[in-house]
Amino acid sequence: MSVPLTLLGLLEREPSHGYDLKRDYDAFFGRGKPLPFGQVYSTLSRLARDGKVVISDVAPGSGPDRKRYIITDVGATEVEQWLTQPVEPEPHLQTVLFAKVVLALMLDRPAGEYLDTQRSAHLRRMRELTEVKRAGSLVDALLADHGLYHLEADLRWIEMTGARLDALRKEVRP
Repeated sequence: MSVPLTLLGLLEREPSHGYDLKRDYDAFFGRGKPLPFGQVYSTLSRLARDGKVVISDVAPGSGPDRKRYIITDVGATEVEQWLTQPVEPEPHLQTVLFAKVVLALMLDRPAGEYLDTQRSAHLRRMRELTEVKRAGSLVDALLADHGLYHLEADLRWIEMTGARLDALRKEVRP
């Protein structure tokens, strides 16, 4: 997730204070990982430094002054370019899951048991996401679907790898 570009996109929608940007980011993009306030304000400072946002007005608050940020033409152009570029498909050729299986085989450890444990963890997470999908908003459901489809692909890989452990063992432990 590109925090600077996401914040710029939220600002293109409407000028906002840092607090409001954090609230909207967390509501739409921060499921399970809210954006720290410090990161919001340091990102806004860098965006202002780079000419992508400006401060429109400053109002006194109960704490620090409340600054209202507006996206500039430079920032809007960057958001447009980012939105129109496809996300690089990640082939996941170097994953932790793969590394653990290969190392388990190299070290003569029970790779099959590791795969079983990982399968259980994936299934547990899939149940959690299914509940989020059932009980949540459309945004929650779409995010849950994205996670579920990735977990399903991982489960297919776990099954295929489990079936090939003997052959893989021979290849990594000559």
